[in-house]
Amino acid sequence: MAREPRYRLVKPDLMRLLMERTGTGAGISGRELADKVGIPHGTVDALLNGQTKTQPSSVAHRICAVIGVDLLILWAPTGRAVPAEDSPAALQRVAVLA
Repeated sequence: MAREPRYRLVKPDLMRLLMERTGTGAGISGRELADKVGIPHGTVDALLNGQTKTQPSSVAHRICAVIGVDLLILWAPTGRAVPAEDSPAALQRVAVLA
C-alpha cells in the first residue's frame, strides 16, 4: 500500500498569523484548530514552534480548509526538491540537485 504523501509547513509564523484571522474573519486557537482538524493539540503546537515540520497530505489539507487558505500558501509537497526534514543528508540531496 502506498504511503500518504507528506507536506512540509513552509513558515510556521505565517500559519500563526493566519490563525489570528481565518477565512471567516474570526481567530482560532491551536486547540480549536486541532479539534476541527481531528489531530492532537500538541501537533499544532509542534508545527507552530517548528518542532514538527511535516504532516500527511490529509492533515495539511484539513488545516488549510479550517483556516480558509489554499494549500500551497502554507505547505510544500515533499520530495526531491523539498526534503521532509532538515537532516544533513536531505539537505545535501537538495544541494546536489540545485
